[in-house]
Amino acid sequence: MAELLEAGKLRLVEVAAPVVRGRTRVAMDRAWHEAVRANPSLFDGPVAVCAGLSREAPDTLLVSWSRATYRYFALRRVPGATVPRSLFVSVVQPTEDGRVLVGRMSASTAAPGRRQFPGGSVEPPTGDEPLDEHALRRHAAVELAEETGIDLPAADLTRCLVTHGEDGQVGVHYLAPPLPAPLIHERFEALVAAETARGRAPEFDRITLVGSPAELPGLAGPHVTYLEPVLRWANRRVGS
Repeated sequence: MAELLEAGKLRLVEVAAPVVRGRTRVAMDRAWHEAVRANPSLFDGPVAVCAGLSREAPDTLLVSWSRATYRYFALRRVPGATVPRSLFVSVVQPTEDGRVLVGRMSASTAAPGRRQFPGGSVEPPTGDEPLDEHALRRHAAVELAEETGIDLPAADLTRCLVTHGEDGQVGVHYLAPPLPAPLIHERFEALVAAETARGRAPEFDRITLVGSPAELPGLAGPHVTYLEPVLRWANRRVGS
């Protein structure tokens, strides 16, 4: 289960990158190459990982983050290794009738069949750009468009929650404006058709509009740990 945190302000501070040496490094590389052989769509691109989360002031959360690559998450397969914790964004996309969009990850992704909100791991900035609230919001808007076809200005997204999982993962969640359910399905179907025409598999192979946490057990496959508590929050906020 994930802890739900609310904060008026969010401050992000970069700290030293994780260091993996010796046998652990060899085991990590071996596990990564095995994962790539099983799923060639995996790539060792840059990613920001969470180094810590604390409350800096009553209304401010401080997130420490480091630069790494997706290869480092292969440490999950190395016994006894210290595994970097994910830092991710997600978008709660409601319908006008109070339901919320939940997607299912496709077979080409790193988590086939997993149910989650649109979103993904945070990427570190390039050049002199900061990793701040504006960058997170832009990234959330990009993930929403890439996974569902719903293209909204980043300014339309409102940060609503931060989750802290038992495994240390930190998620920053944004609330999108309600849309008509037929329009959501229309945008997703258009995205799937466009990706298929390009010879690519969409990141979501299915979307479901969920009206209550009680419906989650009926969705086959693994669920991200934050799904139920955030959906419960959204059910109270959006469905009211």
